[in-house]
Amino acid sequence: MMQIKKTFIIPVAIMLVSVLITMALFRLKNDQPKRKHITRSKIVEARVVQLKSIPTEITVYGRLVSSETVSLVSEVSGTIERGTVPFLPGQSFKKGDLLLKIDDRQVRYDLNGLKSDFLNALTAVLPELNVDFPEAYRTYQDYFERISFKQPLPSLPEASDQKIKLFLTRFNVYKLYFSVKNQEIRLSKHYFYAPFDGSIVSADLRVGSTARAGSKLGQIINLGSLEVEAPVPAQDIGWIDLHGTVQLTSSEIPGRWNGKIARIGKAIDEKTQSIPVYIRLNSRGQKPLYSGVFLTAHIPGKSVDNAFMIPRRALYGKSNIYLIKDGKLEYRPVEVLRRQAGEVILGAGIQNGDTVVTEILQGVAEGMPVKMRSASDADQAGGRQGSARQ
Repeated sequence: MMQIKKTFIIPVAIMLVSVLITMALFRLKNDQPKRKHITRSKIVEARVVQLKSIPTEITVYGRLVSSETVSLVSEVSGTIERGTVPFLPGQSFKKGDLLLKIDDRQVRYDLNGLKSDFLNALTAVLPELNVDFPEAYRTYQDYFERISFKQPLPSLPEASDQKIKLFLTRFNVYKLYFSVKNQEIRLSKHYFYAPFDGSIVSADLRVGSTARAGSKLGQIINLGSLEVEAPVPAQDIGWIDLHGTVQLTSSEIPGRWNGKIARIGKAIDEKTQSIPVYIRLNSRGQKPLYSGVFLTAHIPGKSVDNAFMIPRRALYGKSNIYLIKDGKLEYRPVEVLRRQAGEVILGAGIQNGDTVVTEILQGVAEGMPVKMRSASDADQAGGRQGSARQ
């Protein structure tokens, strides 16, 4: 009997002790003070709005080329002879330099033969003029003395009287005069003088070669008339400030250059929907550039009044931004006046004093508590990053 009682009492006692211990622990837990839940504000980068006039800019790319590229084509036949500068690719020259010439002996002899016939005609008409028109005789006598076989024929004096004109016509003076001038034009086609300061791009025929009518001799460019042809999106054409100075840069050549808008095309490229804009390079006093180099052109645009600029990353959707208002996030639609490289210009929808978030936000919602990042916050963040790197 006693054995049965022990078997029953021991488990009951263990259960009672367990219950008492559990109750004591529960009371002890309830007696501990509860921690208050603290909501921390997210720190974000932001800017305070100050509306002002903002200049715009259009960034485009193009290749520098000469606006004056001249192909030298022979209109006569003959052997090519040396000029005053070597006719070789890359050779520079000055305006008026003789680039090359084509053997002119035959044409020059024909010209002098015509001049001789012209002098004979004047010799025949001068005695007649001396008798009937002594005043005109002195004029034509001086003209006769000024004619040289080595110089171009001077302009024929104008006949002051109809009878003088008849005399000159009867002795073939006019006919021979124009024959000589025509032969002088033929002679001039044997010489190729530089029309500007420039460089030889190509030399298709060299000295000693035989040129024929229609033969391409080479190509030259004007180094003082360089321009960039840059395609500009059609929607940006209206923003261009035609009188502003264009800044030009190159990824291959260090430096900056200035230019001006020379002209704007009148047709849209069907494939790119862009319009060519031609920028004339101002080469005076600037580091020389080479034809063919690719340049980046920063074209000044028209200014926008009462506007504010933010990074493109701070724009959500097509025209929405986040603001900080009373310590909380606010999602607001705004007017986007212009989009340009890395930035957007805002108009209606914001006002002076608004705080616009300028960083990319993820996993946030309107009404979420936020705080604008201060200088001390930035320093602390930088210190933590430095410690992590160490």
